[in-house]
Amino acid sequence: MTIMANILLIETSTKACSVSLCKDFNIEFHEEEYDGPNHASSLGLFVERVMEHARQNDMMPDAIAVSEGPGSYTGLRIGVSEAKGLAFGLKVPLIAVSTLKTMCCHVMFGIDMPDDGYYCPMIDARRMEVYTALYNQALQEVKPVRSEIITEDFLREELDSHPIYFFGDGSEKCADIIKHPNAHFIKDVRAMASDMMALAIQAYNRQDFVDVAYFTPFYLKDFVAKLPSNPFEQK
Repeated sequence: MTIMANILLIETSTKACSVSLCKDFNIEFHEEEYDGPNHASSLGLFVERVMEHARQNDMMPDAIAVSEGPGSYTGLRIGVSEAKGLAFGLKVPLIAVSTLKTMCCHVMFGIDMPDDGYYCPMIDARRMEVYTALYNQALQEVKPVRSEIITEDFLREELDSHPIYFFGDGSEKCADIIKHPNAHFIKDVRAMASDMMALAIQAYNRQDFVDVAYFTPFYLKDFVAKLPSNPFEQK
């Protein structure tokens, strides 16, 4: 049974900063900006506006959802700190939502993809490196979250048998390298709070919450230090 809930959504893992309030399956309030360095000053103002709307419309949050990364250290730290404070102060549970799956949700509701198609969200890193994963249409991992230096052979085996849709700010620099006929590139896809809604509601109904005191996000700097040199290579 689906439980209807009001969930405050916070996304700060990349250059975009956004906050939304959803009631059931509708976005009732949304604030966003794209100037990455301003997360610290913008997020508090956005949350204040959302909470004012919630109080005026009897929509106080039943849970707080925050992007867990992968993403930038500074952005995630700011977003998670705000989310923890809200969850603790309001005495509501905290939900962690994958940044890469959030990006998939943006694409999922915007294109008509073949049944055997895969999603490949990409977050930009240095030079030709990206942080990525590969998902089927049920958002099940085909390839886990990895750091990858993109070459013309990236996902060649999967591309030979499946159309793959690449998106995110990391995909733009890959379009001239990945030339397979099954490779499709979608522009202007960002991780936004409003796209967290379906994943957050799903987690809420499963009672899939994280510990407010001990939860830490998926920082890229920690992620990179633990990766093998060729993480997409089959063992």
